[in-house]
Amino acid sequence: MRKITMGQISFFLTLLSLSILLAVVSTIFLARKDWLGDFYGVVFIITLIVLVYLWAFVVYRIFLRLCPLQEGYIEPGSQAEFAAQVNILFYLMLFNTLIRTDFLPVPIKTLVYSLLGAKIGSNSFSPGTILDPPLTEIGDNTIIGHAATLYSHAIEGSHFALDRIILGNNVTVGAHAIIMSGVTVGDGAIVSAGAVVKKGTQIAPGEHWAGVPARKIETATSGGK
Repeated sequence: MRKITMGQISFFLTLLSLSILLAVVSTIFLARKDWLGDFYGVVFIITLIVLVYLWAFVVYRIFLRLCPLQEGYIEPGSQAEFAAQVNILFYLMLFNTLIRTDFLPVPIKTLVYSLLGAKIGSNSFSPGTILDPPLTEIGDNTIIGHAATLYSHAIEGSHFALDRIILGNNVTVGAHAIIMSGVTVGDGAIVSAGAVVKKGTQIAPGEHWAGVPARKIETATSGGK
């Protein structure tokens, strides 16, 4: 893994401080002591925590608009590397606790992924973990099973690359499956529980893949023939 520089850390801390400052000001305005009485302290803390995350979503999305993540190999010392490393800091220091928790209801967790930049179609849900929402596209009526993991980054020693994951409509990703960077899963396909789909794999519509590493075992509509 490439070293995260002090410049990248300082930039992230500046954005985090801005989010906290906006959250504090908003909380002071919303949580009025004369309204809440004896509950003021508890409500203030809860409101502050919620608003820190909400403002962090806003700041993060502005950051992505100004410094979009570049797909493909990330050159050392490039602006693309700077953006990618700051993105990693957002997840390590702030968003990781949200996307890896089982505390949030699934619809709320899916909303969090959308706020973080994932493109998620209607009636699609993810009890699993999407580690790179800005580089993840999910169609309609798709389910990502419990503890399944999707990650659009590849970090192998000093090699660092980002490649988008695309899941079509009516896709099923089983519990504990792993979808690596650059994978495309066509409409109506199934990835079985515990499968590991390697980088760059293209799964055609209606196929059923399983195993470690995942391989095609049948079409999803063939009934096991």
